[in-house]
Amino acid sequence: MNNTWNKMIYNLWAPFYDSFFNSALFLQARKTVFKDAPIPLGSRILFVGVGTGADLQLLTQKDSTVTAIDISPNMLQQAKKKYEHSQTITFMEMDAQHMSFSDESFDIVIANLVVSVVPDPILCMKEIIRVTQKEGYILIFDKFQPDNKKLSIGKRIIRPFISFLGTDIGRSFAEIVAPYLETVKQLESTPVLFNGMYRKILLQKIR
Repeated sequence: MNNTWNKMIYNLWAPFYDSFFNSALFLQARKTVFKDAPIPLGSRILFVGVGTGADLQLLTQKDSTVTAIDISPNMLQQAKKKYEHSQTITFMEMDAQHMSFSDESFDIVIANLVVSVVPDPILCMKEIIRVTQKEGYILIFDKFQPDNKKLSIGKRIIRPFISFLGTDIGRSFAEIVAPYLETVKQLESTPVLFNGMYRKILLQKIR
């Protein structure tokens, strides 16, 4: 996967994305992810890979300031249509691996269904941590290979074909976060969908 390919694929996905990933089981999973999320009043929130804006409706803290980025202009357009009258949400086309924000710009960074999509998840995680305020939080909902387990033969076979659709089913979150364990601590890793393939992960930046 690369950015050019991802942008093309998700531009094509945009009109249909909500039908697949913001309904039924996925909608319930999203609600589970946001339940008890540590989002204080007045928070500066960054959505990395906001897509069509499916997660924005789950925010209950209406006084927060929200910045929402995505690499796909068509996905962003879908999100903008939903929130065209919002005074607190700023949409920006941006690469999650190379964000233009200053260090420690946000109290909480939400990265749902993006770490499995970007070409370089370790670089993406580095950027997410960089823009998070010290003592701030990072909330992730995504699909990861179970820790300490090898990818099954079936998944190894279909992995290239799934990547063609713009996502990777074989990434290990433990490997992605490993370079940054002196900077963040993991507070939660909860299975939420498809026997734990999709997980809710909560990190806190400690230095």
